[in-house]
Amino acid sequence: MRRVTRNLLVAIALVVVALLALGALPSYLGSGDPYYLTAEPIETDEPAVDANNVSERRWPFLTSALTSDDGRSDPYRADSYGIKEWFTHTPFDEVDALVRQTPEAATDDGVRVRYEGAVYRVEVVRP
Repeated sequence: MRRVTRNLLVAIALVVVALLALGALPSYLGSGDPYYLTAEPIETDEPAVDANNVSERRWPFLTSALTSDDGRSDPYRADSYGIKEWFTHTPFDEVDALVRQTPEAATDDGVRVRYEGAVYRVEVVRP
């Protein structure tokens, strides 16, 4: 491999690692605005997304909100520049995926979800 090619590949790798580090840094430092996915029980007969068979690996914020005592997920800390959202899984991604799965279950600021016989309004909040 030529020296120029090797240096170019090393430079590209360093840029990729730096961007990944910038995306993960706010989580490790505990900085950034906290966002939570909340699940509030509601009474309705309107359509809702079936969340009984969701995977904890695929839906970490949704499952933690549905199974927590206070109906709130673990915090997601956003960075100031929006770089982190390119590289990480966010509660916004989960709400968008649920809306795409069942568009008629969408509400103004979230989505209705059916879990273990109850219906919840799931939305992203920032306290």
